[in-house]
Amino acid sequence: MAMWLRAGNQAGRAARLARLRTVENGLAGASLDTLTAVVPQLAAAAAANTTWTAAAAATSSWHTTGRHFASGSSGRLAPAAAAAVPATAAQAADAAAAEAAAADPAGADAAVGAAAGTKPGGGEQADAFALVREEVDCVTERLRRDIFTEIPALERAAEYFFRAGAEGKRLRSSMLLLAASALAPAPPSLHHLTIDPAPPAEHPQDVRRRQQRIAEITELIHVASLLHDDVIDSSGTRRGKKSLNAVVGNKVAILAGDFLLARASVSLASLQNSEAIMLMSQSLEHLVAGEILQLTADADEAASMDHYLRKTYCKTASLMANSCKAVAVLGGHSQADCHAASEYGRHVGLAFQLVDDIMDFTCTASEMGKPGLNDLRSGLATAPVLYAAEEHAELLPLIQRRFKEEGDVEAALGMVEASSGLQRTRQLAAFHAAEAVAAVQGMSAPATQHAAEHRAGLLQVTQRVLDRKK
Repeated sequence: MAMWLRAGNQAGRAARLARLRTVENGLAGASLDTLTAVVPQLAAAAAANTTWTAAAAATSSWHTTGRHFASGSSGRLAPAAAAAVPATAAQAADAAAAEAAAADPAGADAAVGAAAGTKPGGGEQADAFALVREEVDCVTERLRRDIFTEIPALERAAEYFFRAGAEGKRLRSSMLLLAASALAPAPPSLHHLTIDPAPPAEHPQDVRRRQQRIAEITELIHVASLLHDDVIDSSGTRRGKKSLNAVVGNKVAILAGDFLLARASVSLASLQNSEAIMLMSQSLEHLVAGEILQLTADADEAASMDHYLRKTYCKTASLMANSCKAVAVLGGHSQADCHAASEYGRHVGLAFQLVDDIMDFTCTASEMGKPGLNDLRSGLATAPVLYAAEEHAELLPLIQRRFKEEGDVEAALGMVEASSGLQRTRQLAAFHAAEAVAAVQGMSAPATQHAAEHRAGLLQVTQRVLDRKK
């Protein structure tokens, strides 16, 4: 494995990192106005740093290479070597910021907490999810009503994870409605806090209803992907209960996922906005691409951090990025704000998955809602394992044979626990959460107090993603 940090002059590097840490340390307890002023300083200090971090560079450039997956395109993945090299000053700055986070584990985490109105140890000032809970509940109830068919067995299967108490965290729909309000020129009316009675195929007549449709479509796509993933992975549990495939069998579970995607497609067509349709269709394409990347990885790719991050973007971050951008597009916002919304979703998605990777090693089955060490037992090497392999070369052959031999899972667990793999994964997650904060700070000024509150809610979500235990 290549060395993680490709260092230049050590004395100069230490001085540059010290300047970065000085700026970062000043973020603790900072107000949102202070953070806005400090972010450019971080970028300027980072740009002066000539060293870089390979994984940060890969994730920074992947949002560009990922666009080769635009629906109907003939583009393909860029070579790993090309993705590993920062192509622009902005990417170099991103990479340097990640290196600073690695040198100071608490730095990025504290920055995110300060921006979100929290202390590094917790203590949120407000519940971000409560800001949109009433509206999210309306979206969820509309979903339940719209998942109907004349075939009872299919309807029961399709609604399995949309029943009351089984709908999960609803992180995606909450994020999207927070983003809609954060950019909106005025708060939603009381009318928008009721259940939309229009059929899925009917074009919504106002902006907020169209943005709510994106929240519905995103939840449909997400749950459909879970149903398909559980079949592919032969999973027996999901969200603390039996997975659908364990209840009704693989064939019905796959068809239920297809049914949800069909319903999502009807709602998507009703928006009558070509860019929003393209963005959400691109997410579907990425989900398939991510699964193929995972299933067809050869021995070298299975042990590659670059390959892992590309797969993670496709399977998790793309849907968040494209749906956030679609909400901004439907709101008629500027190109810069649409890009910022996309960047926010992308970085939250990557942070979310990295934390999920950590939890697979640190949380109990009851906390996770699925068995612990599920990825290892499925033959997958996630970020903590790939980092651990840099310190324990004997882990590499286990990764390449996908932990198939007896004792491989236990041996891999021991090496991960004896390494800095979990800590480094946490640092990379904190880096992406901090980048999500920076994306929000880069949006145009909020038009109302309501918008400012919901923008603060977006910042709090980044901390919630880092702090989550289930």
